[in-house]
Amino acid sequence: MTTSAYRHAQALLEIERFAQAETTLRTALATDPGDAGLLTLLAYALRRQSSFAEARSVIEAALQAAPEDAEVHAEHAALLMALPRSGAAVAAAERAVRLDQRHLPILARALSLDDRHAEARNVAARHLAQAPHSAEALVTVADVARQAGDHDEAVRAVQAALAIDPGHRHGRWLLAMLDSERLRVRRSMRLLRDVARDDPTDPDVVAMVWPIRRLLRDLRRWSLLVAPLVCALAYLLGGPAPRLIAATSVLVTAGFAGRLLLPAGRTPWRSLRLTAPALQRAVHAGWLTAALVPAFLCAYAVTSAPWLTIGPVALVPVQWSLALAELHGEVADDPRYHQLLIDFRHDLRKWSAEMREWWEETKREVKQAWREG
Repeated sequence: MTTSAYRHAQALLEIERFAQAETTLRTALATDPGDAGLLTLLAYALRRQSSFAEARSVIEAALQAAPEDAEVHAEHAALLMALPRSGAAVAAAERAVRLDQRHLPILARALSLDDRHAEARNVAARHLAQAPHSAEALVTVADVARQAGDHDEAVRAVQAALAIDPGHRHGRWLLAMLDSERLRVRRSMRLLRDVARDDPTDPDVVAMVWPIRRLLRDLRRWSLLVAPLVCALAYLLGGPAPRLIAATSVLVTAGFAGRLLLPAGRTPWRSLRLTAPALQRAVHAGWLTAALVPAFLCAYAVTSAPWLTIGPVALVPVQWSLALAELHGEVADDPRYHQLLIDFRHDLRKWSAEMREWWEETKREVKQAWREG
């Protein structure tokens, strides 16, 4: 291994100068192309720059050069998790752990990604027992607890981690996400702003839009319940009851919107402008439909004209269609999503070729059996 190049690249990676580290590593690999350590660092630099296809070819070369190197298998698992290929990531992480117990955190996260939450929590607890005062170990416990749905345990673990290392970036982001799940809007947005301020080159703008998206999600669910109910009552019963339900629904919608948006301030709206255009369009269209539903219900509550209740019912499928568009917009510019589609097409072509081969072989066997019979 070219020790000086390795150390120089490692130092660049620690300060997140991935492009410079990539150049340094490629220069070193020109003279020593089979160095597993340099290849592993290069795969890491490429992964952090979202060059997943190239990172995969590099880590495969590293695996061939050093099949018993724990660091190589750990980076392979991290790459597979990013794609995401959870089953293969677990296998790679298990091999890394067999070679070196220090890689227990990546195994815990891979198991969590594969929805094996009990195993993930056991592995995270093993790692914490080995390093009880490690902020990284506590954040791993918090990560897997959150994925398992144990909010309280996740909060306790991440707060303990931040007590040890108040500047832990992922820990602060995780606490912000946990706060968002409990609608602690002001603290969540403050933490997300602080995390973005620490690294302005890579802000998590999608996370910072959560109050807007959470409101749209809950309004969709509310419309699915209330709109058909009011419409049915308006035509079947009439009278003041459906009008009262419609008016109450409008007030509840307005109150919940204020509960989310007022403490969040302007940050979510500014962040929305930095997201993918597909996500922006879906959110703006979602807002339009979300505003029309209470407008129709309010008009019905005032005028008692039952035909006005048809509008909210007709908008329900539109809202849920926009929810799918919103999910697509979230990943539209994500290279991992594109790589996943590429892998899916590759697997589909491979499966189609295998099916054609099976069909041709089956026909030959049937014809041969027919002749022999």
